[in-house]
Order: sequence, then C-alpha cells, then structure tokens
Amino acid sequence: MKNKMIIYQVFTRLFGNNCTTCIPNGTKEENGCGHFSDFSAKALGEIRKLGATHIWYTGIIAHATQTDYSTYGIPSDHPAVVKGKAGSPYAIKDYYDVDPDLANKPQKRMQEFQNLIYRTHDAGLKAIIDFVPNHVARQYHSTHKPDGVKDLGEDDNKDAAFDPQNNFYYIPGQSFAPQFDLQGNAPSPYQENPAKATGNDNFTPSPGRNDWYETVKLNYGIDYVHGGGRHFSPTPSTWTKMRDILLFWAGKGVDGFRCDMAEMVPVEFWEWAIPQVKCRYPSIVFIAEVYNPAEYRNYINRGHFDYLYDKVGLYDTLRAIVCRHASARQITSCWQSVDDIKDHMLNFLENHDEQRIASDFFAGDGEKGRPALLVSATLGRNPMMIYFGQELGERGMDEEGFSGRDGRTTIFDYWCVDTVRRWRNNGRFGTAKLSGKELALAAFYSKVLNLCNSEKALREGDFYDVMYVNQGSDLFNADECYAFVRRKDRDLIVVIANFSDAEQHVAVNLPHHLFEYFNISEKDEVIATDLLSGDKECVTFNSSQSLLTDIPAYGGKMLKFKL
Repeated sequence: MKNKMIIYQVFTRLFGNNCTTCIPNGTKEENGCGHFSDFSAKALGEIRKLGATHIWYTGIIAHATQTDYSTYGIPSDHPAVVKGKAGSPYAIKDYYDVDPDLANKPQKRMQEFQNLIYRTHDAGLKAIIDFVPNHVARQYHSTHKPDGVKDLGEDDNKDAAFDPQNNFYYIPGQSFAPQFDLQGNAPSPYQENPAKATGNDNFTPSPGRNDWYETVKLNYGIDYVHGGGRHFSPTPSTWTKMRDILLFWAGKGVDGFRCDMAEMVPVEFWEWAIPQVKCRYPSIVFIAEVYNPAEYRNYINRGHFDYLYDKVGLYDTLRAIVCRHASARQITSCWQSVDDIKDHMLNFLENHDEQRIASDFFAGDGEKGRPALLVSATLGRNPMMIYFGQELGERGMDEEGFSGRDGRTTIFDYWCVDTVRRWRNNGRFGTAKLSGKELALAAFYSKVLNLCNSEKALREGDFYDVMYVNQGSDLFNADECYAFVRRKDRDLIVVIANFSDAEQHVAVNLPHHLFEYFNISEKDEVIATDLLSGDKECVTFNSSQSLLTDIPAYGGKMLKFKL
C-alpha cells in the first residue's frame, strides 16, 4: 500500500526554543535557539499522530550567520551580507556541513544530525531537507568538504564574466557596491572584487535591499551575460559538484529534497542529475519549488521531479476564497489545469514563504482555513503539506527583527513560536497550555490528515467534481460551498466544504454520469457516516433527488457510503 504523503514542515531552529522573553533582533544568547535534540522520540511521535508521513527539516545545511562559531573552526560571516542575526537558511555557506546553531555540542553537530535522522525513521517518519541549487552565501567556503572535493569557485577564471566551467558569474573590473552600507557593525566594510552576480539573477555589482543581496548566483552553463546561450557540453563543473552534494546528503539517510527555486536552474541539469541520484537511492523524493505553470510538465517529464508546488493554482485560489475575494467555483479550474499531472502537485496552505492563515494579512483566524484544508488535503492522491503551528492557529504576527511584522514566521531571526512552545510544554506535549480553540483546530487537522491515509478512497481513490450540476441550485451556494466525490472499490466519500461564516443547509445534486462513471447503483436511501464527526445520516443516493445535509460554518462533511 502506497501512503498519501503528508509533510510536516518545521523550521528547525525555532521548533524547540522555549524563550518567553525574546527581543527584536536578539542574539542567540538573548533569544535562545532550538536544537536537533528537541525532536525527541516523543516529539516525533506527536507529529506522526497528527497524520504526518514525512517531516521537512527546514534550515539544516550550514548557512551564513552573525553568530560567531570561529572557535569551532567555522569562518565568521560579515554582518553586512547576512540577513538577520541568525541568517537566512537559503544563504548556504558550506554544503557539506550542518548549522551549528542546531547542535547541543557544535563540534558534534554532524553526528547529532545523523541521530536525528535515525530518530525520525524510528518514529515511522521520513526526512526531507532543503537543497538550494541556485545560489550560495556571498562568502561561501566549505571547511568540511570531503577529501578530493574542490570548493565552489576554487578554479574559476574571475577575469571572465561568463565561462561554462566557472561556478559563479563575475562583473570583471568592478567591486561589489550594493545600494546600502557594507560596514554594519563590523570593524571594516565587506569587500568583494570582482563582484559576483546576485542570486535573483541580478548581474550588476549594485543589488538593492529587495534583492537577494546576501547570495551569489551559481553558473550552470547559461550565458546570461551574452544573450542566454546554453553551454552544457562538456558537463559544467557546477553540475558535477551539485550532484555530488545531493549524493552526500542522500548517503546520510535523507529521504527527499525540497529543491529551492528549482526553475531558476536549467531543466537539463535536473534531467542529468536526478536519475543519477535515484539510481543509487531509488526511493528518494525530489520536490520542486516551481511557480511557472508553463514549466510544470517540463520539470516533471524531463526534469524527473516527483512533485511540484501547487502555489499559483490551488493555493492562490483557496486563499482568495477564504478571504472572500473569489468564488468556490474556481476550484474546478484549478484541478482541470493540472489534471494530467495531478498526482505530482504538492498542496499546501502555509509554508515559510507564505503568510499564516491566522495572521492579519490573510484570514485573521485559523478557523477560517478549515474548509480550505479539507479541500486541499482530500482533493486527490497527491501530497499535502502543513507548516508547524498551522494546526494550532499560529498567527505569525510577531515583529521578530529582520523580517518585521509581516504575518510570516521569521526565517532570519532567533525567536520562539508561542503556540508551538506551549504545545511542546518543555518536551512533555499535550493539552495543558493550549486553549480550547487551539485544541479544537488541532483535532480537526489531525482528523483530516489521518483520514487521508486511513480511508483508501482518499489515499488512492478516483476523483469526481460535482460542481457542474450544482451551479444554479437555490439550496447550494456554489460561491461558498464546494463538493466532490472520492471513490475506491466499495468505498465512496462525498466531500462538502463550506467557506462561509454560517451553517448552510445544502442540497447536493449527484449526476447520473457519476453513477455510470463509477459503475455503481442508485439508491433511494442509504446510511452515510460523516467521517469528521462520526455521526450517521440517512440520505438519498441517486441522480433524481438531491442529497440534503447541513454543513457547519467554516467546516465541512465527509459522507462515506459503502457500495
């Protein structure tokens, strides 16, 4: 039996931090920091009980930081090119090392990471980490690369703006001169000569504050400087180095990679690299952060990615519906646009890049996200992801430091996530420090996510959208409700989501074609069980009479029929 993948994304640095007196822009000493060890057997068991099959440990690989670890042989980073006191986990400074912040004993950090992987597997979970292929920290230097491995940029011809065998792009004859101060609180200003191109494809020496100025772009053989020519033969140096990095981490027992901004790296690299990694580690999973629908099939069919973010389709649509800016009818066009690749799309409502559902910038209340979760998690066989604290209604409204108050949980600062801290309860977990509202929301998440695998119709069943016969009904508000069917063998589930703030009495039409399509009989009355509440209802199950039921505000029903 193949499980439906349920990913629990966690920002590793923040998960176990218990500090209750964090100050904006605070240091690690002032604000504290979570560790690998906070993911105890108990913690991982609780995540597993939530319904997760995979855990994405965000921010594992060593990245630029303002915290000084020079006593451990780790070069210090200039604060002018580090975002926040803790630094961005997407400004990698050593691809062959882990973040020392996360270790109880920094000198033992790789062993502590390895133990985390063992504990994760023992808990029945699989581990995903980030792979950041497009860019690295400005002061990238690997002190822990294996013997015989050459560093990125080590053999570069820095006099050439572009060379197919260079790892970086250069601006010869010009120093790095961004549109901000390069000294910060350091004794002397940061210097870079010649300047390197910045990670977000800025090929000037003067990126601004809104650029990814803390990173430099990696060169995969595309000559952006002279019109975009593609130079892939002989194999570019960057290709082999990045493949070897993937193999290094796969060898540590990692089960998958979430590939940051994968579409900024040519699909030809993925076409070349992923099969080589899968040849040695057949079960390893590759997830692409891709936002251009025109490239979806290219990165799946040619690039060999297992899954892609469904951001500009389902996420954006569900967010608009929750915020009352769009109609629930629009969900149909979302799945239709990716119907041929639907099993490859990764659904989510939160992640580290997006604003929290409960934030003032999104819905203002985690309760309003319930119907969106129901749809996102049960629409298909494809993976579903949640972000730690989402299940507790975490608001993300702290002003942590570099990130400001933006409705997101910071990835740049040392901080504590209040809902997660209270749920953890110093490693004991449980209900003692959570409100009734938080507990109810967590129970809803747990119920839905666990049903995704305990119910075979949701785990591996077929999908049928019934909205086309429910558009003009007086007893079905198609702007606020969405209904569909999942079926496998003798199990059929009618899912109805209500995005409105009031209970709705609905009449759901089931078309004759549904019964033909699934080759099932129509019946006047059947007993259905609502999988969310456990209640049983006597309802009609045919194409000539509407299925009548009541759907709670900001909620839904999952009516299961035995055929």
